[in-house]
Amino acid sequence: MVESVFNHRSIRKYKSQKIDDKALDLILRAASRASTTGNMQVYSIVVTKDEAIKEKLWEAHFKQDMVKQAPVVLTFLADFNRFNKWCEQNDAIPGYDNFLSFYTASIDALLAAQNAAIQAEDLGLGICYLGTTTYMAQKIIETLNLPKGVVPVTTLVIGYPAELPGLTDRLPMEAIIHKETYQDFEASSIEKLYYDKDHSELTKKLLEENQKETLAQIFTDNRYTKKDNVTFSKLLLEVLKRQGFMNNEMEE
Repeated sequence: MVESVFNHRSIRKYKSQKIDDKALDLILRAASRASTTGNMQVYSIVVTKDEAIKEKLWEAHFKQDMVKQAPVVLTFLADFNRFNKWCEQNDAIPGYDNFLSFYTASIDALLAAQNAAIQAEDLGLGICYLGTTTYMAQKIIETLNLPKGVVPVTTLVIGYPAELPGLTDRLPMEAIIHKETYQDFEASSIEKLYYDKDHSELTKKLLEENQKETLAQIFTDNRYTKKDNVTFSKLLLEVLKRQGFMNNEMEE
C-alpha cells in the first residue's frame, strides 16, 4: 500500500532545494506507466526548470508564487500532434480533430499526472495541482510553444515542502460510492453527508471572512461563480477550436 496516498496534502510553499535528476526521472517514468487509451499515450509532459519560463508560467497561473518557488513545473498536455504525424507517416489517415479525441487525450494526461503525483509524494516531495491551467490555456500554449493538436490540461508544481498543512477534510464514503447503480440523494441525505463540512471550525471562519450564510454560497458567489465559469468555458472552447479539436461534423 502506498501510504503517501492517504497523507496527500496540497503544498503551496517550497524550499529552494533542487530535485535530483534520478528522482525526477523516476517521477516521469511513473507517469509513463499510467493507463492509456488503446496504448496510444496521447499526452506529453513539459518539464520546466528555467527561471525565465517559470516567470511566464507564474504570470499565466494568476501569479501563484509556488510556480516560481517549486524547482520543477510539469505541464501535462492532451497531445494528438505526435500520434497524428505517426499515422500520416505510415499511410494512415487520422480522424482525431474532434472533441472526443481531446477528451480521450485529456484522460490520458490526467492519469499520467496522478501517477507522477503519487510517485513524487512517495519520494517525500510535495505537489500541487494548478486548476488555472485550463483557465489560461492560450497563454500557456504561447509560453510553451505548443503546436496544433496539443492543449494543456493540468499542471503540477513539485518540490520539497516548506510547510506541512493539515489534511483537508473529505466527504463520507457514502457520498461518493454507489453500489450497483447510482442512488440519487434526498434532501435529508445531502444534509447528513455535508453536515461535518458545513459545521467545521474552518467553515465558521470562512463564513465570517466572506460574510456569507452558508459554505455553498462561498463556492457559488466567491470561488467558482457562474460568470467566471461561462467566461473561461468560452475561452477554452476557442482554444480547442484553434488547436484543432472541434471538427465535430462528418465529412461527406
